Amino acid sequence: MDKLKQLESFVSVATRGSLTAAAIAEGVAPAIMGRRLDALEERLGVKLLVRTTRRITLTHEGSAFLEDCQRLLTDFANAEASVSAGGVKASGHLRITAPAGFGRRHVAPLIPRFRELHRDVTISLNLSDRVVDIAGEGYDCAVRVGDMPDSSLVSVRMADNRRLCVATPKYLRQHGTPQTPNDLSKFDCLVLSSDASQTRGWAFKVPKVQDKADPKGEASEVIHFKPNGPMDCSDGQVLHDWCLSGYGIAWRSTWEVDAEIKAGRLVAVLEEFAAPPNGIYAVFPQRKHLPLRVRLWVDFLKHTYSQPDFWQDQP
Repeated sequence: MDKLKQLESFVSVATRGSLTAAAIAEGVAPAIMGRRLDALEERLGVKLLVRTTRRITLTHEGSAFLEDCQRLLTDFANAEASVSAGGVKASGHLRITAPAGFGRRHVAPLIPRFRELHRDVTISLNLSDRVVDIAGEGYDCAVRVGDMPDSSLVSVRMADNRRLCVATPKYLRQHGTPQTPNDLSKFDCLVLSSDASQTRGWAFKVPKVQDKADPKGEASEVIHFKPNGPMDCSDGQVLHDWCLSGYGIAWRSTWEVDAEIKAGRLVAVLEEFAAPPNGIYAVFPQRKHLPLRVRLWVDFLKHTYSQPDFWQDQP
């Protein structure tokens, strides 16, 4: 068992690039991870990692050994799973991070349901609107909403997400309904005061002015409109609440407003100008062999989010 723990610790440190991140993921002190690596290198008689105060890098021997260890650990996990109750039995600690608003509504309620299926898995959920360095901070999986930038992370698209302009029926009766995105300048728009994902403004799809040299080109294009309004806030939930209270038009994600549109508390406007959807993703560090608990969590999310009534049924 000590040998297996040494191999698991080596793989965790090598893939996360940090003793601290690997220690956090396992729930032990960094010094314990260090002692396991020292014991492994002493037993093998070879240097696997070059450790400095700033970074950890693999030696040539360490790189080759890492692939063998990942394969062995995966085979071991699969062998255990094949004889476990129900054929698949995940265990260990799962660390998940998600955006605060989305996580409260559509991640946190699912965790008890997942644990009912996998009782040997313990789970920590971090809700934060900052972009968490999942590998560096020891997280197994992140749920993210929006366009995915190029990175070394692996992402699985689980559902589509659209943004719509919404307002209460009462507000629209009192102030009218915008017919084009440019009309928004005449309305009370509820905007984020600081949000990296909206620095370009609200996105709309509009007819494209045809180029005479290319009359068969794309029929539409995405533009960004920066509305002004009498009130702004850095918290999207506050904007949502203001919108529900009838103070103006907000640009919100479908995961946040679909149920309220269905119930008639909000009305979507400018739907014909709605930009193409972006995605809701599960993101995890780039590596060949995911722990069984992570694979099962991602599969569980993808299955749940793919249900037609899931978004409308959420509070």
